[in-house]
Amino acid sequence: MDFEHSERARQVMVQVERFVNERVVPNEKTYYAQLVGSEDWREWKVPPILEELKAEAKGLGLWNLFLPDEEYGAGLDNRDYAPIAEITGRSFLAPEVFNCSAPDTGNAEVLVKYGSEEQKQRWLAPLLAGEIRSCFAMTEPAVASSDATNMQATCEVIGDEVVLNGQKWWSSGAGDPRCGFFIFMGVTDPNAGRHERHSMVLVPADAAGLEILRMVPVFGHLDEPHGHGELLFKDVRLPVSSIIAGPGRGFEIAQGRLGPGRIHHCMRAIGAAERALQRLCERATHRVAFGKRLSELGGNRDIIANSRMAIDQARLLTLKAAWALDTMGTMAALVDISAIKVIAPNVLQSVVDAAMQIHGGEGMSDPELNRLFLMARALRLADGPDEVHRGLVARLELKKYS
Repeated sequence: MDFEHSERARQVMVQVERFVNERVVPNEKTYYAQLVGSEDWREWKVPPILEELKAEAKGLGLWNLFLPDEEYGAGLDNRDYAPIAEITGRSFLAPEVFNCSAPDTGNAEVLVKYGSEEQKQRWLAPLLAGEIRSCFAMTEPAVASSDATNMQATCEVIGDEVVLNGQKWWSSGAGDPRCGFFIFMGVTDPNAGRHERHSMVLVPADAAGLEILRMVPVFGHLDEPHGHGELLFKDVRLPVSSIIAGPGRGFEIAQGRLGPGRIHHCMRAIGAAERALQRLCERATHRVAFGKRLSELGGNRDIIANSRMAIDQARLLTLKAAWALDTMGTMAALVDISAIKVIAPNVLQSVVDAAMQIHGGEGMSDPELNRLFLMARALRLADGPDEVHRGLVARLELKKYS
């Protein structure tokens, strides 16, 4: 395994880290001061500071860093982008500042690899320019979506149209006033093979028959101005040309989308864990109780040491997954990709929990620690729950002995 980063990647890492430290982190409070909170998602507005920072980053060429294709992005492979994703994970603002935030990254990867020229011109170009955002509509409230073959929503081809019906939720970004389109996944042919039944369809945000029912709260928060929408598709009629790569290829596209996306998620989680550990250590070295610093009390040194070791282990395994994905492809990297999807969010959750604990009552109300904990807990379900990924790792391990 070769974890060496290219000269280009090392240059970008230095630039991104400087920009995050000097421009992004200092403006986090400004972002929240400008954020218009409301239970009605229709009233949400994007804080102006975000667009200012995006323009600065774009002007520096720190833009679309996640795409390995130089025609569309920075030309960095997964191994080179991984440490950059870690740096952006230190701030909840940073991924979007560099136009590298989910679900836009996954949707862009889909369109680069599978989109027609018409689809690229209409949707990919403004997405990569940062002019619009997007949403991915796959999970459904009525079925166990950890098994995607349970999907009940339909996208039936009728003549020269595709007709969409069904209900989706946890559709992240649905409430964003800049959301330009949704990628909808549904069943096209229920009689086809289990992995040939589904299609992905590009749906304009203003399509007739598409209704946003609500934003689903996460621990009581609506995550404005993006939100996680519950959506109703009722006889949404679109041209057949809206289907990505043609009918029946939804699962194939999904597999191609998830590999790099999980690298991004996990490296951002590692960056977030580093920030949580920093907060933990700062508190432990400055706070005094019973006449001693907290770092000298109880098992706090063990907690700090275990956090350090866990983060470093998670990073190495994620870099291994990125290397395997780049050199051998998705199928050969399945175990590593599933393993990191379990490990990285759990490491983040453990470190944030320790940081909150050492802050005492303050830790329960600290906005940054609360955001990091929410991120960790949500990631243990997003892109498949821990149990699904453990099941895959176990199945492939047992296959060696069958």
